[in-house]
Amino acid sequence: MVTAAHGRAALRAHAFDALTRARTRTLALSDCVEDAELTAQHSPLMSPLVWDMAHIGNQEEQWLLRAVGGRAPLRPEIDSLYDAFEHPRAERPSLPLLPPNEARAYLAKVRGDAFRVLERAQLEGRPLVADGFAFGMIAQHEQQHAETMLITHQLRRGPAALTAPPPPAAPTGTAALPREVLVPGGPFTMGTDDEPWALDNERPAHRRELPAFCIDTLPVSNGAYLRFIEDGGYADSRWWTPAGWDHVCRNGLRAPLFWRQEQGGWWRRRFGVREPVPEAEPVMHVSWYEADAYARWAGRRLPTEAEWEKAARLDPDTGRSRRFPWGGADPEPHHANLGQRHLSPAPVGGYPDGASALGVRQLMGEVWEWTSSDFAPYPGFTAFPYREYSEVFFGPSYKVLRGGCFGTDPVVARATFRNWDHPVRRQIFAGFRTARTPAPEESA
Repeated sequence: MVTAAHGRAALRAHAFDALTRARTRTLALSDCVEDAELTAQHSPLMSPLVWDMAHIGNQEEQWLLRAVGGRAPLRPEIDSLYDAFEHPRAERPSLPLLPPNEARAYLAKVRGDAFRVLERAQLEGRPLVADGFAFGMIAQHEQQHAETMLITHQLRRGPAALTAPPPPAAPTGTAALPREVLVPGGPFTMGTDDEPWALDNERPAHRRELPAFCIDTLPVSNGAYLRFIEDGGYADSRWWTPAGWDHVCRNGLRAPLFWRQEQGGWWRRRFGVREPVPEAEPVMHVSWYEADAYARWAGRRLPTEAEWEKAARLDPDTGRSRRFPWGGADPEPHHANLGQRHLSPAPVGGYPDGASALGVRQLMGEVWEWTSSDFAPYPGFTAFPYREYSEVFFGPSYKVLRGGCFGTDPVVARATFRNWDHPVRRQIFAGFRTARTPAPEESA
């Protein structure tokens, strides 16, 4: 965490690095395919990749060049084309979008001007620029869209365009880990006032009182989820909410997205590669309805958002909330599977250095984890710097996900970061872990 207290030069360098890392990833995700693939819509759930590219540039222009730098608009005529609220994803291919070469040139022009704004910005005073917030917000926005582009790559058909080494194997002794961890009842601090680049829905920090609960030590694995399938979980309405059961029946669901039962076993498609489903990995590409049904079948439940954060952040020795499960240090490769270093989750039990103080593993990275909570504001929430980032999504239509995934960049991966989506969504890199309420004698 770098703030103005560390000096403006250090803060500028931090913002420069975050923006540069994001742009390197955006270009890697777009340059690896032909232009025809950039302009195609690979799923009605997603935009053409070329829309994401220019949208990234347009948001950067609006906030860094215009709002921070006071510059006149470069391309005011395209603002409406890249307004995510004005045009649903399914309609975007029919818009007069910038072709790939123009999108790349626009990105480069905006970025060059943005770096000049960064060189002169005071990085203190008004909230938009204090501690480099606007620059951090735009770096996070670009990384969020890079993850969206990664999802589009997973949905596209054709030969693999992305490569990466496999994640590390789980260390020996994983089988001996306890199935669950008891989180003691009592107060903890949820949210943050200290992270300078935290977004509005993560604020303000506030005290929450929770009864004791038990939470899985590890995310639910493919192997465990297979047992739910083999036990007829998709054919038994007992485990599903009414809306979830209706969704299963109308769409003929019988396994996670991208899974197929062939040749006497289960196979999956991962970024253009067909491979057997690895039983040791966290299950992925399941909707909230599927996660909730599995938890009911297992005699458990999904954790609430507050329970997830307490399990991730509580230091029982001090009673304080950590920045990350492992402590206060920024994420390093030995802590968590983040940043698209790999193209899949690591086996459950991996990354012991990233365990929480209570011993819960792989809370950051691997897969986004569904919680039981609706997306709602914290007490004292204030929209900043615009309502459309969070406020317009509050309500029961969206469920909260936590923790990030293998495709989430560290600039976004905070223990306080809140993601949200419709409970039907399966294309996202989402899995889950389960929880339960202990008997009184267990938590005494």
